[in-house]
Amino acid sequence: MAQGIVYKSTGSWYTLKDEQGKWLNARIKGVFKLGGLTSTNPIAVGDVVEYDTEDVAEGSVMIHTIHDRRNYINRQSPRIKSQQHIVASNVDQSLLIATLRDPRTSQGFIDRFLVACEMYHVPASVIFNKSDLYREKELAQYELLREMYERVGYTVHLLSVRDGQGIEAVRESLRDKTTLVSGHSGVGKSSFTNAIIPDKNIRTQDISGWSGKGQHTTTFAEMYDLPFGGRLIDTPGMKEFGLVGVEKSELSGYFPEMRARLNDCQFNDCLHVNEPGCAVKQAVIDGEVSEDRYVSYYNILESIGEDTRRR
Repeated sequence: MAQGIVYKSTGSWYTLKDEQGKWLNARIKGVFKLGGLTSTNPIAVGDVVEYDTEDVAEGSVMIHTIHDRRNYINRQSPRIKSQQHIVASNVDQSLLIATLRDPRTSQGFIDRFLVACEMYHVPASVIFNKSDLYREKELAQYELLREMYERVGYTVHLLSVRDGQGIEAVRESLRDKTTLVSGHSGVGKSSFTNAIIPDKNIRTQDISGWSGKGQHTTTFAEMYDLPFGGRLIDTPGMKEFGLVGVEKSELSGYFPEMRARLNDCQFNDCLHVNEPGCAVKQAVIDGEVSEDRYVSYYNILESIGEDTRRR
């Protein structure tokens, strides 16, 4: 028996790095069920696994055990809505790469991703890329979003991978940590990874001219060792981020600015919609909680009900 870390997952084959730094191809033995999770991918990038050593000489091994995960980030499977897809496991932090044009990332997408990070206690930062394309309107929008997210404790960066603006500050934040990088297709995730690890030359693709939407360039999640210490997990572009495993009564606890006020609500089971004596709604009225963030909360709350009815 030996131990390795999953660096790439294609769904049926996995790339492992063993404790001596050797690369191995692997498959899974049997069916894995982890803590009752129903997942479209039982093994995720970042998992620590054990495998049989009998076939190592041939370069292909069989995984038989997954170590307990320190944490993970998941989303609703885009193919099977009743199941989850584990994006990555055992991460120290996450970076969401967003853009304000070509393509534009909605605030709703950003907030759903941040909720997923809060659910599994993964510190998150938001990077707004393609600043070289921003006009006065986008720069003003960026300042509003930066102030809103920094006020509730998130780190925000303005970046132009094309021009190299802001890369150094982000690179330093990655040092000696395992970082998940996520975002829509076309926001520049692979270009960002190439800028951080130039010798990897990860394939990139231009925005589709007829739709203005990003093209998929990363097909499977893959982890890379950083030359200055740490690891970076590049993930496929996502059109949407469906949350799984969150109850309506829990949702406000994943908004830091709301979490700080929950004990002040008149009712313990307050959903902050129509209830009297709601401290969260009062904070919105007083300007202490962003109205845009509250709208995101309400939209997610409504979608949880829709998902339940659909199942």
